[in-house]
Amino acid sequence: MAGCLGPGSIVPWVEQRIGLVLAESQVTAIRLALKSKVLVMTGGPGVGKTTIVKGILRILAAKGTNLLLCAPTGRAAKRMAEATGFEAKTIHRLLEVDPRGGGFKRGDDHPLDCDLLVVDEASMVDVMLMQALMKAVPGKAALLIVGDIDQLPSVGPGQVLADVISSGAVPVVRLTEVFRQAAQSRIITSAHHINQGSIPDLSQRSTDSDFYFVQADDPETAVARIIELVKTRIPKRFGLDPIRDIQVLCPMNRGGVGARSLNIELQAALNPAGDHKVERFGWTFAPGDKVMQIENDYDKDVYNDDIGNVERINLADGELTANFDGRAVTYGFGELDMLVPAYAATIHKSQGSEYPAVVIPVMTQHYAMLQRNLLYTGVTRGKKLVVLVGQKKAVAIAVRNVSGRRRWSKLQEWLRPKPSLSRQIGVAS
Repeated sequence: MAGCLGPGSIVPWVEQRIGLVLAESQVTAIRLALKSKVLVMTGGPGVGKTTIVKGILRILAAKGTNLLLCAPTGRAAKRMAEATGFEAKTIHRLLEVDPRGGGFKRGDDHPLDCDLLVVDEASMVDVMLMQALMKAVPGKAALLIVGDIDQLPSVGPGQVLADVISSGAVPVVRLTEVFRQAAQSRIITSAHHINQGSIPDLSQRSTDSDFYFVQADDPETAVARIIELVKTRIPKRFGLDPIRDIQVLCPMNRGGVGARSLNIELQAALNPAGDHKVERFGWTFAPGDKVMQIENDYDKDVYNDDIGNVERINLADGELTANFDGRAVTYGFGELDMLVPAYAATIHKSQGSEYPAVVIPVMTQHYAMLQRNLLYTGVTRGKKLVVLVGQKKAVAIAVRNVSGRRRWSKLQEWLRPKPSLSRQIGVAS
């Protein structure tokens, strides 16, 4: 990535283009990126990852560098494009997935056409998908991997981001400084407290806060309070749409305060179905429902975790049409096993996404899933508002439990630079 602007001119030039004054740590990160063939950048919310990426892209675009940006999910790619001003695609679309066979057209025999590839939300990328992506990176290209190592690892096998960082094989920028504007958000400061093993401040806050805790000592109370928050209190106080803007995120699917049960309750409260509805595979769908795709469908060009809204149901033709980010997708009623209501979802399903408001039940009945990186991931999904509903004891259990981080993998060992033969046998080099 080297050889761009003169060392003295980079900083003021970038600051003018992005409209921000860069901190010294951000300037250092940009300089390192511009001279590195491969770089990993990691850090939590509010530490300036997006600002650095924007700066790098502006510099290289001005020099005519061929840039490609990608992320694991459609929502993450859309966020990346909005944040940087450059086009971003899902990894599957970038690799030109074959709808019939499920393989990729891009690979070592047909590499991507780029000088720099930027991969965002890398903590979500599993071993197989990262291997496919790396095969498609041309030898001439540089690589920038961006992600938050403290979030949940990928749903699929491995912990690619963590292994690459710990291997020592490539330079790593660890961003820890929370900038002043971000530090004013209690969402961000609470997320960093959680990540550091400290219980966030759960006391009652003034009405201008963006992070709240609502006490609920049993599942029945929690469900009632969640419905009240989503249907009435949050829309009234913050002017947010209960279906479009508010997302309930649960530690698990099962149980009275799990995603499945809450979906039924929230659907009945927010969009009760009339006669124009279809019931398939244990779910009811009606116009206006928020839905999630739960598997990749290459023919329809919709992917696991994509969220849309039901636009219409044609009972005569046996078809449901849903809108995904402005694009209409039609399902036969027999294909509705690919959709579920999405008023509530698991925190695992929320990776790579952001929502204006997030409501998270945290109950001791979720004990098996109460882990620090799970709660941290859930809290960092909220942009304007995060509300925890449940028991302080459950929050404390989650914050203190780091057992969920351990995964067994050989990738770190394979990537780690091998010592020279002379060092292996104890001979001075």
